[in-house]
Amino acid sequence: MEDRFNTIAGWALFSGIVALGLSSVSGQYFKANKDHRPEKMGYEIEGVVSGGGAEAEVPIETLLASADPAKGAEVFKKCTSCHTIDAGGANGIGPNLHGVLGEAIGAGHAGFAFSEALKSHGGNWTFQAMNDWLHNPKKFAPGTKMTFAGLSKPEDRANIIAYLNSQGSNLPLPAAPAAPAADASEGAVAAASGAPSEAAAAAPASEAPKQ
Repeated sequence: MEDRFNTIAGWALFSGIVALGLSSVSGQYFKANKDHRPEKMGYEIEGVVSGGGAEAEVPIETLLASADPAKGAEVFKKCTSCHTIDAGGANGIGPNLHGVLGEAIGAGHAGFAFSEALKSHGGNWTFQAMNDWLHNPKKFAPGTKMTFAGLSKPEDRANIIAYLNSQGSNLPLPAAPAAPAADASEGAVAAASGAPSEAAAAAPASEAPKQ
């Protein structure tokens, strides 16, 4: 009986030692015992950008300043299956676009049957409105009949808008937005912090009074 007890106790002790050893090895392998943050958290998901937000898009007004109507004419070739742009041109699947910039949204020429989504949008075809429309028609006017997915490149939109403007609209280009205002002057910041400004530091020191 005593031999059987000793055998059971020995196996139990051996099992405990094995379990302890496996726990130690697995902890080292998976770095499970470390209390600091792992270098890599979880799994990366394709298409999701980690870190800060998306880079801000350049305003259309800025892009229009350097837009090329000739390049816009090339981009417009994607539209010729549905639209004409010459003065007095007939409507097709889409309306004639001669002089479109500046006119009322959903008005068009020669009684084109616009969707209620566009007719009820309101406003005029400004440079910004045209940019938004060309970027994503279905977002600009949910329910529009236009099947074109849009132009993802801001430069393409600027070029085609410049081309549209040259075809009967000829509106003055909008002014590019001013660059972000600079921080408070260095002198003011230095005064607030008690440090001399760069200008003050660069100025020659006054001569000491003669004795």
